[in-house]
Amino acid sequence: MEFLSALTGSFSHPAAGNPTVAMVEAAYRHHDLDFRYINCDVAEDGLEDAVRGARAMGWRGFNLSIPHKIAVIDHIDGLAESAAIIGAVNCVRRDQDRLVGENTDGKGFVQSLDGIVGIPGTRVVVLGAGGAARAIAVELALAGADQVTLINRTAAKAEAIAALVSTHTSAEGVVRSWSEPLQIPEGTDVLVNATSIGLYPNGGMPPVDFSSLNPATLVADVIVNPRDTPFLAEANARGCKTIDGHGMLVNQAIIGVAHWTGVHVDGAVMRSTLASIFG
Repeated sequence: MEFLSALTGSFSHPAAGNPTVAMVEAAYRHHDLDFRYINCDVAEDGLEDAVRGARAMGWRGFNLSIPHKIAVIDHIDGLAESAAIIGAVNCVRRDQDRLVGENTDGKGFVQSLDGIVGIPGTRVVVLGAGGAARAIAVELALAGADQVTLINRTAAKAEAIAALVSTHTSAEGVVRSWSEPLQIPEGTDVLVNATSIGLYPNGGMPPVDFSSLNPATLVADVIVNPRDTPFLAEANARGCKTIDGHGMLVNQAIIGVAHWTGVHVDGAVMRSTLASIFG
């Protein structure tokens, strides 16, 4: 018998509200993997020590959340292609003696669209210009979207993401002003709320003029809690197909676990765990 589990985990601050530990541990148990996932509250000034400790203890990898997704780049050994373009890391994997940064947020979102909409040639509108918006915009562009439009209150942040898209992918990056109510451009195939508007307990929804929304548009929200946001409810009432934030969260976790274990875990186990937490 062996009594030494392989270690993975997450570094963030604060960390207590992060549900990833619950769904990853459930997947490890379901697949009888001798791995553990440890949720760690790491302050900004402790990140370097945390990474050094993970390296010393032979961790197979770890996730990063606020406020470490950019700062961690200075403490690891390399970046995967999309992480280098995005300029942020949410997943680190061990490659022999090297720690390599990945960004699985956008990849998880792209996978959540599988079987619902074909990405090549689409015109996408992303609300927000934070880390999630940046990852989603870049990955959709890399997956073949024709145009990615950013709408954000701070125009400079949207312009930076649009420039990334135009410079590093074949897609066109476009910026529109945040003028309320938000008019959704004609011909939009996918609309994504990548802001925190609607997150529990604050609620609310982005100030979209839903009369400008074509019922053929696929509408997605990255918010996990609540699962059924007012934004998605309004889109449903308009006749749109919708995708909640659980798909992105589960898919990025599946990708991360595959990096660490080599096993493609059952996403249904993770989804049921999230459902038991958030209802």
